[in-house]
Amino acid sequence: MEAVIHPTYFPNIVHFWTIVNADSVYFEVCDNYQKQSFRNRTEIYGANGKLALTVPVTFSQKNRQLYKDVKIANDAQWQVQHLKSLQSAYSMSPFFEFYIDDLMPIFELKFHYILDLNLKCFELISDAIQLNVNPINTSTFEKKPIGITDFRAITKRNFKVDSIKPYTQVFTEKHGFIPNLSILDVLFNEGPNTELYLKQQQLSLI
Repeated sequence: MEAVIHPTYFPNIVHFWTIVNADSVYFEVCDNYQKQSFRNRTEIYGANGKLALTVPVTFSQKNRQLYKDVKIANDAQWQVQHLKSLQSAYSMSPFFEFYIDDLMPIFELKFHYILDLNLKCFELISDAIQLNVNPINTSTFEKKPIGITDFRAITKRNFKVDSIKPYTQVFTEKHGFIPNLSILDVLFNEGPNTELYLKQQQLSLI
């Protein structure tokens, strides 16, 4: 299966499940940016339940912009806030200390465009779970791609999947299992078992 999907900020489980089960992957980088999506947002498991981490961007819905042209509003100090949130949420997880240093470029480097940040997120997570996938960036936008399975709807925040296999999360005893969080939640809790966990999912998204 060939799949086209958006690169997002620390993608969720369904996003990575799609990638590990595809024969080849295309990253959609030629469409218009859309708000209310996971392109600049990820969700983790905090002490009080689901916690959204949003990268602020400079964007106006009135003037359409290409995804690759949308800039990050770096004056908001979002990197400091997101790192503190991850430390608070996952410092007690089994593999946080093992992986966090590998992810630090996201919080230390200055990214000007949200697309560049998201591509770096994918690169670092792929290295961490030793995923051998080399996505190809699209060169044109196709509303209905031919011969390629379209998974771009996964990026929408209202996309729901209920059949995700549970795993042990840091705050499971407080709030129960929360499905389809950021891949970081799996990585910090499952560690080297992350890729196997993804491949064991039995999901139907089409």
